[in-house]
This record gives sequence, structure tokens and C-alpha cells, in this order.
Amino acid sequence: MEDHTAAGIMARPAPVLQEYVDSYVGFDLRGLPAGVHCGPPSRALTAVISLSDPLEVAAGVGDGSPVTRFSSVAGGLMRRSVAIHHDGRQHGVQVSLTPLGARAIYGMPAAELALRLVTLDELLGAFAVELVDRLRSAATWAARFTVLDDVLLRAVGRGAHSDQVCSVRPEVAEAWGRLVAARGCVQVGAVAAELGWSRRYLTERFRSEVGLSPKTFARVLRFEHAHELAAAQDPLPWGDVAAVSGYADQSHLVRDWREFTGRSPTVWRRSEVLLGAG
Repeated sequence: MEDHTAAGIMARPAPVLQEYVDSYVGFDLRGLPAGVHCGPPSRALTAVISLSDPLEVAAGVGDGSPVTRFSSVAGGLMRRSVAIHHDGRQHGVQVSLTPLGARAIYGMPAAELALRLVTLDELLGAFAVELVDRLRSAATWAARFTVLDDVLLRAVGRGAHSDQVCSVRPEVAEAWGRLVAARGCVQVGAVAAELGWSRRYLTERFRSEVGLSPKTFARVLRFEHAHELAAAQDPLPWGDVAAVSGYADQSHLVRDWREFTGRSPTVWRRSEVLLGAG
């Protein structure tokens, strides 16, 4: 099923993939001022395949991180926004994976990709080459989403008999699910107690699988919620965004926003030229 949003066209993957892949988004934005788009940290591991010119991406916004050109790029969970440099045109497909999807599709724990950007070829090999070629040849978004289902299902099938897919501790998966369901507004100690683990043990296990500590991941989830609210076509006032997304107050939101984007909320809204484009 496709859903037209401000960011593009969103689709859910085939049911058998939904444990591993959260969503697909196709985007074709043009005629906008050149600038730098903040790709915000979120609950998902993100892969982007360009359908036009290579992507120019840096691992941080305004921090001097080098800009690298990718025809397709994949990353793990992040603690800050990536910087996507563009000339006013963005055309491609974004795939959002769950942490379990890293094992099933890439054949490695999500922790191995945390805070990193790599070419999709490095993770999928020949599957990545096929995926890029077929996506660029497809004439419609529906056809492209079908291509994604086909190639990713075969990538999962490649590792179906591997221990990599099955070795995520169920307690870690449960903790991840509870943090996501609460959008980060839950005490890590309480989650650990409910699972029968100490907070320290949960933190160690969670970080070794996901790449971030549960506390940091909860902060990312709160920021992700705030970012969704702030990026809406009719955004709430910043104080309301802070309250709804679980921050103690607006100044708390501002501190986290600066940390995660390299910009204050006001500067971010003024400089984010892709905001609300569609």
C-alpha cells in the first residue's frame, strides 16, 4: 500500500519482510534552493539509493565531516544528523530497516554499522548492483517497491540458515520494542527490571546488538517524535512539541535538538529547504 506524504511516497514492504523492514519511501524533489538537508537520527537503519546523480553525504552537520559521494549508501543507528548536500534536486528511494533487519538482510548485527556510512555494495554485494540497476530501470514507484521486495526477500533467503539471523537475544528485541512503543518515554531501569535483568546487563547486551545504549536510543526516539511534529505541514509551537514528545521543557528540547542536528530548532526550520516539500 502506498501513502503520499510531504516527503514522498511511502509504502510498506511485503508482510514477510515487515519484521526486518519498516518502510520504503520514494522521493522526487526538484526546483528547490540548493542547500544541506539534515537526515535526522531515528529508530531505523537507513539505506538510500539515488535514482539520479550520486548522493553527497557527510556523517555530521556543520562539524567538518568530509563529504563523500555515494550512488547508494547505508548506515546504522546514529546519534546525530547526517548532512546531505544537494543542488535542489533529490530523486531516490529510502529503505528503513529494523535492527533485526541488519542481521537478516546485511548478515551482521546493527551494532557493526552504528555511527557509520558505507556503500550498499559493501553490505549486499551483487544484490546491491542488481537493486540499483532495476530501481533505475523501473518506470513507476509501485514497480520500484516490487523490486525492493524481490531483492530484499532473496537477501533474507541467502542468510535464512545462518545463526546471524536468529541470534538476537529475545530480551534485547523486547527491550527495543518497549522503547519504540513508548517513543523513548520509559525508564531503562524499569524495562530491565521487567525483563529480569540488571540495568547494566541490559545496557551491555543492547549496545552490543543495536550499537547504542538503551538510554541513548530512548533519547533518539524522543527526538524522532519531536522531529515528526516539527516537520508537519502545520507544526505545533516549540513548547507544545517539547511537551507532547516527552521533554521536561522547551530548553531541554533545544539542547537535544542542537546535539542531534547541529542547529537550534529555529535555525533548523529556516535552513531546511526540503521541509514540507512535496
